[in-house]
Amino acid sequence: MALSLKQIRYFIATAESGQVSQAAVNLSISQSAITTAIRDLEETVGTRLFERTPHGMDLTSAGRQFLSHAYDIQKKVEDATHLNLITSAVSGTLTVAATYTVIGYFLPYHIERLKRQFPLLNIQLFELNRESIEEGLLTNRYDISVLLTSNILNPELSREKLMSSQRRLWLPAQHHMLSAESVGLKEIAEEPYIMLTVDEASHTSLKYWSQTPYQPKITLRTSSIEAVRSLVANSQGVAILSDMVHRPWSLEGRRIETVNLRDPVPSMDVGLAWRRSAEFTPAMDAFRSYFRRTFNIPE
Repeated sequence: MALSLKQIRYFIATAESGQVSQAAVNLSISQSAITTAIRDLEETVGTRLFERTPHGMDLTSAGRQFLSHAYDIQKKVEDATHLNLITSAVSGTLTVAATYTVIGYFLPYHIERLKRQFPLLNIQLFELNRESIEEGLLTNRYDISVLLTSNILNPELSREKLMSSQRRLWLPAQHHMLSAESVGLKEIAEEPYIMLTVDEASHTSLKYWSQTPYQPKITLRTSSIEAVRSLVANSQGVAILSDMVHRPWSLEGRRIETVNLRDPVPSMDVGLAWRRSAEFTPAMDAFRSYFRRTFNIPE
């Protein structure tokens, strides 16, 4: 049986989420499609890639090795299908401002690809909060930014959304709400809550909480996503955060599950922003075009 790119994609999604159900949600397909693809993939490579446990799918030693190859295959396919339509001879310096979450969980992979595609382009990154980025774009301190576009307030800035990351409830393994038919803010308000503050997360959170008669029982406010991850995994509280920053394991190796919410919670939108009156340089064009091709944004 020949190995397929679909199998590779489904395998990576399952390995990253640690659950067939979560991978199916992320890919908008059925769980049975993923289960069949992984079974066929294991038959093709001749070994088990996952250990099936009550809490999800854990990579075997062979699975961890195969994941490295799968990433290589995925990267080569992406490079082949997103041909560089802007000359790689683009040169100069591009100043890019980005927020903490974007630099930590979104940009590194894309910066590596950009530098391979445009080896003469000097990309200078700056980590700042949203207010400083807006001010820096308007005063020409930065050429362009990558940030949470849903937070932008200044009408003098243009924005372009690249992707939306759904927010879900994070729970420790074996939490009683994992077996509930549905979970909403009413039930979450009865639990200790860990409030993330970085990138205006607390402000966004309180906006959707304020539209209900409930309030979170906040036991800690922290700017550290890793702190939230560890506290949730160690049964010290729950949190509502986006899929982009979710990882199925804490630093201590404890499991973190996610649950869809009954109540409407806005997604976290990531995208580009620049001064509305800015004249695009070749470097800015190359940067924007790369992201448009990668995320299938019409030119």
